Amino acid sequence: MKLLLVLPILIPLTTAAFCLLFWRHRAIQRLLGTLGSTAHLVAALLLLWFVRQDGIFAIQVGNWPAPFGITLVADLFSAIMTVLAALMGLTVVVYSLASMDSGRESSGYYAFFHFLLMGVSGVFLTGDLFNLYVWFEVMLMSSFVLLALGGERHQLEGAIKYVTLNLISSALFLTALGILYGMLGTLNMADLSRQISDGMHAGVISTLSMLFLVAFGIKSALFPLFFWLPASYHTPPVAVSAIFAGLLTKVGVYTLIRVFSLLFAQDIAYTHTIILVIAGLTMVTGVLGAMAQNEFRRILSFHIISQVGYMVLGLGLFTPLALAGSIFYIMHHIIVKTNLFLVSGVARRLQGSYQLNQLGGLYQAAPALTIIFMISAFSLAGIPPLSGFWAKLILVKASLDITAYLIAATALGVGLLTLFSMAKIWAAAFWGDPPQTTAAGVGQVHLPLKASEKIALYLPMVVLGLLTLTIGFMSAPFFELATHAADQLLDPAAYIHAVLGRVK
Repeated sequence: MKLLLVLPILIPLTTAAFCLLFWRHRAIQRLLGTLGSTAHLVAALLLLWFVRQDGIFAIQVGNWPAPFGITLVADLFSAIMTVLAALMGLTVVVYSLASMDSGRESSGYYAFFHFLLMGVSGVFLTGDLFNLYVWFEVMLMSSFVLLALGGERHQLEGAIKYVTLNLISSALFLTALGILYGMLGTLNMADLSRQISDGMHAGVISTLSMLFLVAFGIKSALFPLFFWLPASYHTPPVAVSAIFAGLLTKVGVYTLIRVFSLLFAQDIAYTHTIILVIAGLTMVTGVLGAMAQNEFRRILSFHIISQVGYMVLGLGLFTPLALAGSIFYIMHHIIVKTNLFLVSGVARRLQGSYQLNQLGGLYQAAPALTIIFMISAFSLAGIPPLSGFWAKLILVKASLDITAYLIAATALGVGLLTLFSMAKIWAAAFWGDPPQTTAAGVGQVHLPLKASEKIALYLPMVVLGLLTLTIGFMSAPFFELATHAADQLLDPAAYIHAVLGRVK
């Protein structure tokens, strides 16, 4: 059973290795990429099932006892995130079959895609901070290659900004690890939680937590550290944008929630109040940036920033309902945001541009695409009874329960502005007049999609759209799952016991 902890890392690694062996054979790489993503999802679902049934479990790689060895551990939160990563991996790989150009496919796209999934899964399942740093670097290197693959000028510009800021984040993270290890002599998260809870070095620990907040805040695109995201996410092919939008910032949010619930939860009045203020500023600046844009993917990129604010809001409130709301929000947002990027790619495929003033009439040209967009856009804005409505409702209620009226009003106001910016895309790209062909080719409508291309492009979007509806109309089991995950985060005793056993 504990082999399931290794499979979400081992399967992407094996898939990537075989893709590299068939570097120039596109057909084989496409097949391997699809089969590997499917196996990854199956393994992740089985992991979630067993964690849900049997509780938290851990393994010590190489049989070195914790806290000295390499620990892999899965609780409900990490298992949920692993499933979401695998699901997004499979949907984007299928979408890539019809959207990725042959040059990138022949240059290692599928290999680096699965290296990225390996790094993401490693972050979710690792039990010590040093290996968290290692998996972050695996993820950073593979994402940089995916971002720059193709060598187009705008890609390289975005990739340089992306990697520079993330390298700064990694340097800060490594500095924080060195200080923490020098103080406590361990980087195993369960052991750190046990030692920090004893009250040793309380003031220094609270100060050190701010260094972690900055490091993970860059990776999460929190205010004011988000500048790299809208400068880079709109530059690569849309499949790469979609997997980045779905996963990368959520990896940062995951680590924030993990360390500020397991490690830095002793001085909540200091640390979590700062997080709450940053969450509100992130929501506001992100949505204002989205309203100022006129390019499909740039609007969506700024909305990632805004929505990260909602996810971190629950951590800042730090109540059982609020943390459950954050986890529920992450589940909803990963699905919706990935789907919106996939929709933008089909719109561009049909009409040749991401610029809103060069799009129009899609409600007539592509009615199925229009329905998928409406489901995802309304959910992002929080329109009932879609998944985004319940996610926002939970967080607003959690805010009101502790009389945090200002942050509740901020969340509601940002939701209205999100609806406005989604209506902006609707009015221009879907409801507006069809683009006119010009001598320069602006507004040129591409040839109709082949049947096989339609299946590969629309199947992932339909699946994600149906999942959004399912979470909205059948929210109770998903909220129950998020609640159990939040309970585990707030009471780390079971996590510590799973990793360390009975500690005297």
